[in-house]
Amino acid sequence: MKRFVTELTGKTVMTDDGRILGVIENLIVDTRSGHVQDVLVAPAEDIDARTFRVDPQGKLLLPFQGMKAIRDVVVMDLG
Repeated sequence: MKRFVTELTGKTVMTDDGRILGVIENLIVDTRSGHVQDVLVAPAEDIDARTFRVDPQGKLLLPFQGMKAIRDVVVMDLG
């Protein structure tokens, strides 16, 4: 499936069990390989960011390979 980054930016991210993680802000790309590595997510208010990998600004770094479904929301498999 091909998507533009602009189609993903601003989408809500949730887990398989319906827990809202936050909103996509950007994607992180390996400039050597061109592969998308991580999804940068602004965490929801009730998310403890300490339980995730985060960038220096506290944004969640979720593995791009964990994206399972992209519709009105993005479903991530964190398992």
